[in-house]
Amino acid sequence: MTLTALGLLVLGVLLAEPASRALAAAHWPARDPVGALLVWQAVGLAGGLALLGSGVVYGLSPLGPSLPVAASGALDALAVGEVPRALTLVHFIALLAALALALRLLWVLAAVAVRTVRARRRHRDLLDLLGTPWPAVPGAHVLDHPIPVAYCLPGLRSRLVLSAGVLDVLDPPAVQAVLAHEQAHLRERHDLVVLPFVAWGATAPFIRGMVCAQLAVATLIEMRADDVAASQVTPHELTGALRTMGGAAPAAALSSFTDGLDDRLGRITAPPQPLPPAVRVLVRLVAAALVALPTALLFFP
Repeated sequence: MTLTALGLLVLGVLLAEPASRALAAAHWPARDPVGALLVWQAVGLAGGLALLGSGVVYGLSPLGPSLPVAASGALDALAVGEVPRALTLVHFIALLAALALALRLLWVLAAVAVRTVRARRRHRDLLDLLGTPWPAVPGAHVLDHPIPVAYCLPGLRSRLVLSAGVLDVLDPPAVQAVLAHEQAHLRERHDLVVLPFVAWGATAPFIRGMVCAQLAVATLIEMRADDVAASQVTPHELTGALRTMGGAAPAAALSSFTDGLDDRLGRITAPPQPLPPAVRVLVRLVAAALVALPTALLFFP
């Protein structure tokens, strides 16, 4: 159990820092944004399981040869009102550290989620008052504003927002490109993909790897939305729309038409060669293996 705890701790630290930095700096994610997003989600989940699990496994290690056996012994002792005598002060500290980290992660995630949902609800209410529903696109609202800006508000009552400037400045194919980009965000619920990484970065902003993860995931969802839009319009129409869009969206919205614009334009006009099918499968297998490894260490040491 002690060696298992050490292995989990090492795995968690590696995923949170050097592995996250390396993945954020890699070039292959631009060739397979969906696969890269799966890997990032696996890194976050596996890293969290490993770091939390290391404290729990070490804390309960005197009670049995595996976590299920040790946890069962601890619960049996607590059920009769006893504290397991085999646990020393160091073991209690490890358990408290794991509990503190878990509470910190959950608290930050809940705070970020509640703050985002409230901001979106307020903005959605304003849109219902100030925006004009666009019959051509269900769920879309047009704001009477001359600056071209487009964004979406995800949620159970999602909204796709365009300014009047978009319709005035862009021709129909370019408007279609804008709509396709934002609809990709809504359809694939990119807000839920980003949320855990925002919480991850806020939990420990002093760990550079966690901040890199948040920025990399935000970039990848924009690449994915660009790819969806590029499949429906020509690259020229999409790049023209991206160059024209200049307005800033509210903080609670999903919109990054101006984020990393030069790199995105280059990727659209000269798309990178997709990863070979075998490599794409391997990427997804690696993502599954990352999640399976700490799970196996926790329950099948």
